Amino acid sequence: MNIEEFKKSLSKLNQVEFVLPNNEKVPAHFHITEMGIITKDYIDCGGTIRKERSANFQIWHANDYEHRINPQKIIDIINTAEKSVLLENLEVEVEYQSDTIGKYGLSYNENIFVLTQTYTDCLAKEKCGIPDNNETEPETETCCSPSSGCC
Repeated sequence: MNIEEFKKSLSKLNQVEFVLPNNEKVPAHFHITEMGIITKDYIDCGGTIRKERSANFQIWHANDYEHRINPQKIIDIINTAEKSVLLENLEVEVEYQSDTIGKYGLSYNENIFVLTQTYTDCLAKEKCGIPDNNETEPETETCCSPSSGCC
């Protein structure tokens, strides 16, 4: 879900509800504590230089159990971020505290925002000899052997 889709979904709601991948609800007294752009510049294990950008916001809750943030307030926060930190219409990434800060994707289903699981991955599978899902074993030694210096 990108920023424009998020705002459009928010505009249809009277209240905002987030649910975690395990179907646990984020407490209704959550706050949006940050909103901005995350830029990640890196090199993958195959030597390719990459750059990723995402819109990011953080959900947090405290012991102020009567606090409620309405959809328009979140839209206002987004609008402010669009002007002040030049927030773009990027894919949305959500941070939420569990055992550590969790990083989630965002989807929308039946008036509820769903925090979706994110995964690590090797981005240079062809260079590292990682088989496709259909293959069981590579036919030759991979560059990711302990002596290859790849991974």
